[in-house]
Amino acid sequence: MTRLGVIMSPDPANPLEAEGVLNPASATRPDGTIELFPRIVAAGNQSRVGSARVVVDEKGVPVGVHRTGVVLEADRAWEHGLHHGGVEDPRITRVDALDCWVMTYVAFGPLGPSPALAVSSDLDTWQRLGPLLFDYDDTLNTDLNLFPNKDVVVFPEIVPAPDGTPSFAMLHRPMWDLEFARSGEAAPLPANIPDDRQSIWISYTPADRVLEDIRQLTHLSQHRFVAGPMHSWEAVKIGAGPAPIRTSSGWVVIHHGVAGTIVGSVFEPQQQLTYAAGALLLDLDDPSRLIERSEHPLLAPSTSEERSGTVANVVFPTAVETIDGVSYVFYGMADAHIGVARLDGLSR
Repeated sequence: MTRLGVIMSPDPANPLEAEGVLNPASATRPDGTIELFPRIVAAGNQSRVGSARVVVDEKGVPVGVHRTGVVLEADRAWEHGLHHGGVEDPRITRVDALDCWVMTYVAFGPLGPSPALAVSSDLDTWQRLGPLLFDYDDTLNTDLNLFPNKDVVVFPEIVPAPDGTPSFAMLHRPMWDLEFARSGEAAPLPANIPDDRQSIWISYTPADRVLEDIRQLTHLSQHRFVAGPMHSWEAVKIGAGPAPIRTSSGWVVIHHGVAGTIVGSVFEPQQQLTYAAGALLLDLDDPSRLIERSEHPLLAPSTSEERSGTVANVVFPTAVETIDGVSYVFYGMADAHIGVARLDGLSR
């Protein structure tokens, strides 16, 4: 990844952006226009999902944005937290089999972060499907609905579930933390998971059910561990970034890795961590199987915008789009700005 610069910064005249613009989703409209859906943060850490058209130069390189409004805000009771809250960190996948775009987002409510879905046929109006619901799996010896969860991304195509059923699939990152309900108590880990560090999981829902009733997309089962922290730059935790990208070699997942030390609650802004971007390669026929991963970061904080902000030292990739055959990654910079980087070497 080669950084190209900042394309969006907070508008000082807009109180909805008082604490930053960051971590955008993205989508390409039928006319080729690219739309960003940034998390915009008002005073008190109150988040909304905005919209902004990407402006490109004569070579097709993203250089800025034109704001177009707000598409989602916390107007449901379960999206309002006690001290901070809102709708955060969207990701968007175009799913042709459903003839719509699917947005995943974090609803930061009274019990912490919960993943939720919304869908749109035009990228302007979004219909909530509600929070994700994880079916009970006795082999895990736990209920995933008990725990906060983040970094949910939807695969763009129907894939085989572990039992072979054609399914829609999502990556997600459960957090083995009960801080909101039982402060100071360690959470019980699932069976055969000895590591409590936040890692990437995958879950599925049968395609035939969703094609009959799109609300079934929120009901997930056949949960599998995919990948956890491995290298020093991701020693604390990892999480998925943009939607998986199909290539001839497998599903490419741009992810973030975190190193450093967590001080206090994981739900409070941390200043002793470093977020960098890497990549995973998952099997096309079994996306729960990790084939390969990047040993070193593809992009790590180095510019002033990446090293200083609401949360220092953050490169947080959340969206990728292609313009004239070139892939561009949009990423949060220190929880304050949005940057863009060119992604090279991606063979479709």
